Amino acid sequence: MPSTIFIVDDSATTQMSMEAILRKAGFMVAKAASGEEAVTKLQGGLKPNMIITDIHMPGMNGIELIRKVRAMAGFQFTPILVVTTESQQAKRDEARAAKATGWLVKPVQPDDLLKVAKQILPNG
Repeated sequence: MPSTIFIVDDSATTQMSMEAILRKAGFMVAKAASGEEAVTKLQGGLKPNMIITDIHMPGMNGIELIRKVRAMAGFQFTPILVVTTESQQAKRDEARAAKATGWLVKPVQPDDLLKVAKQILPNG
């Protein structure tokens, strides 16, 4: 069964481009446009193999989302990849402290996204 990757980003363009890359590589994709929507979907039973989140989103930002997801039962070890325009070390450290698994700077190259997904996912 293909791995499911959950994309959380308020940019529809970013969502669509990542979804196209991932689906073409054989992954299943779920999407949310905000941290709040992501939490609702996870609480509703979505069990992705990996989560990709933006940092800058209205309402709950990506760092808050990571903390919230890590506090939910069953998600302590789910890989969470941060994809953002942010390249500051302080933000990376904050994401790492929140237990993010990895970090990619936008615009993400398709090869980089797939390489990271394959490295992170056990059967990617």
